[in-house]
Amino acid sequence: MSTETPGRTARHPRPEVAVRETAELGEGPTWDPATGRLIWIDILSSRVHGYDPATGRRTVFTTGQHVGAVKPRAGGGLVLNLRDGVALLSPEGAFSWLHHDPVPNRRGNDAAVAPDGSLWAGTMTYDETPGGGSLTRIAPDGTAVEVLPDSTVSNGTGWSPDGRLMYYADSPTRRVDVFDVVGQDVRGRRTLAEIEDGAGYPDGLCVDADGCVWVALWDGGAIRRYTPDGRLDRTLPLPVRRPTACAFGGPDLTDLYITTARVGHRPHPLAGSLLVLPDAGQGLPQPPFAG
Repeated sequence: MSTETPGRTARHPRPEVAVRETAELGEGPTWDPATGRLIWIDILSSRVHGYDPATGRRTVFTTGQHVGAVKPRAGGGLVLNLRDGVALLSPEGAFSWLHHDPVPNRRGNDAAVAPDGSLWAGTMTYDETPGGGSLTRIAPDGTAVEVLPDSTVSNGTGWSPDGRLMYYADSPTRRVDVFDVVGQDVRGRRTLAEIEDGAGYPDGLCVDADGCVWVALWDGGAIRRYTPDGRLDRTLPLPVRRPTACAFGGPDLTDLYITTARVGHRPHPLAGSLLVLPDAGQGLPQPPFAG
């Protein structure tokens, strides 16, 4: 078990506005190398955004219900973690349910694609009932196995560069936890880092090429980078109070994209926008969903 140690605010690039937006609950930035664009969502507006940094071109479409995450598929199209389950969108725009599992007062939240191409989809209740959410592994054929029941706000999920460790944040715990990956399961849950009172709550996260974990701090106005042994290595302050998630993007995976939220507080003028920290580090290629 590793505990957080005081970190330094290292030299870092200044955050820039990639897309000025007023998203209520921007989330889930994901770089899609097949299309050369960054995709992200606004959960409460049921919108999926696309952004091509090379041309500045933007796309937006609505999903019809709250969307917690969206990821590219190996054959084109998208997989979506929605209010009522996990769905597929074909390259032509055809919609179909892969795992339809509606539960009153519950919605999909953050999700991530594992090295084997499965989707690990989180849920939470709208009123954040303790233990009301979970993390479920969705196989390409739609087979669902609940891996972590009794979560509250299932959020950031990511894997080490060698795929042997999985990182996970159930936000109200104020922890980033780490697991050993054993086949299609995870075991040996332990604390990588604890977020101290007053510094916010761990939300979305990503892992870089050095195996370090970058985590957005909801109500903390910053992104933190933790080393694989749990040491706080870097703090990147942001102008907004509620960053929600981060992901490396761009052709070389060196730009850190950050989604932000306006909901629930008096927002900064940039709250709800997509921010970017150019040349922040070196990201890892993310696998598409194999289904």
